[in-house]
Amino acid sequence: MFDEYGIPRGAEWDEAGLLTLHHFVYCSRASDGVDEAEVGRIVESAQRHNLARGITGVMVFGSGVFFQWIEGPAVPIEKLIASLYRDPRHYDIVSLDQSEEKRERLYPNWDMERVEADDIRIVLQDALESSSNKKNKETLMRILKQIDSGPLHSLGRS
Repeated sequence: MFDEYGIPRGAEWDEAGLLTLHHFVYCSRASDGVDEAEVGRIVESAQRHNLARGITGVMVFGSGVFFQWIEGPAVPIEKLIASLYRDPRHYDIVSLDQSEEKRERLYPNWDMERVEADDIRIVLQDALESSSNKKNKETLMRILKQIDSGPLHSLGRS
């Protein structure tokens, strides 16, 4: 199935040895009832499934906000994106970046790792300042407001 970790057999390489990868970066707000334990279960499930699909990435969770970077072959990433939009554990999904290019993986050994959210506000503020999509800007402002209002257990949907 895989020649190397996360690299499907028969994957397309260019002359420089770069793999064609699709990536998706998004942020969203956690639904009511999503707590640290549930986030742990999400990460554990992703780790079990992503290796077989050639998907790697990182998830940040804090103040009721998810930020995630996923990368891998186009078809598995597209299927994962569709499932993310159907997942009731989060809402207000904002696509921050999505493309396909020949490059090295940013997270070659991470089938899905969770990192702490210390810098998530900076990332989202930068996304807000660079966005030209009105709906995305409004959603990012709601997410930033949620981050500024306190920890997850004291939040509800706005």
